[in-house]
Amino acid sequence: MSLLTVENLDVFYGDFQAVRGVSLAVEEGRTVAIIGANGAGKSTLLNAVVGLHGQKRGRVRFAGADVTFSRADAIARAGMTMVPEGRRLFGTLSVEDNLRVGAAAGRKGPWTLDEIYRLFPRIGELRHMAASSLSGGQQQMVAIGRALMTNPKILLCDEISLGLAPKVILDIYRCFEAIGASGVSIVVIEQNVAQACAAAQYAYCMLEGQVGLEGPTADLSMEAITAAYFGLNHA
Repeated sequence: MSLLTVENLDVFYGDFQAVRGVSLAVEEGRTVAIIGANGAGKSTLLNAVVGLHGQKRGRVRFAGADVTFSRADAIARAGMTMVPEGRRLFGTLSVEDNLRVGAAAGRKGPWTLDEIYRLFPRIGELRHMAASSLSGGQQQMVAIGRALMTNPKILLCDEISLGLAPKVILDIYRCFEAIGASGVSIVVIEQNVAQACAAAQYAYCMLEGQVGLEGPTADLSMEAITAAYFGLNHA
């Protein structure tokens, strides 16, 4: 059963159309990757889905409800939470206070401070430190933890590997296995094709605002993904 469906979504910045007729679906408990080069329209699509960009047409349905033009805070309270590109933590607040911000959504569920620290032991050790004093990888863990504190049905992650060391990226993606096992659906927006496809069961590849390729990741060859990623003509 699809938890999230996007139907023929167009997104605009004034007269410029950044997303063109995108349709996708995310089933309950599944991980989906949306891949593509910088400027492909991935982040714009995500912002439109979560209610942060209003100039759009088409339909977004979440948990059986039409949320196309719902406010971002209402969508978050319904159980759709985003980990934004750049993390956007409150730098002067402690790690723990940043995590508590997520709990303000008021949703009940399994994700508590103790569970976040179990998932990311290192940030538990740093819980009283200011978020701005942490490394990029540690800050990303806090950003994911803050999102999980909302107890979401679906977690949408925008470019979480950007600027991070390869080992840190691997550590974060390993944690997605535990998150998925808890029943949370995950959408990863990535330029890192190999990492995203390794974590996901289904992938969409975007180019110039459109989906050029989609399918189960087990069925997509790297040749086909590369061609769709760069817009190469291939037989």
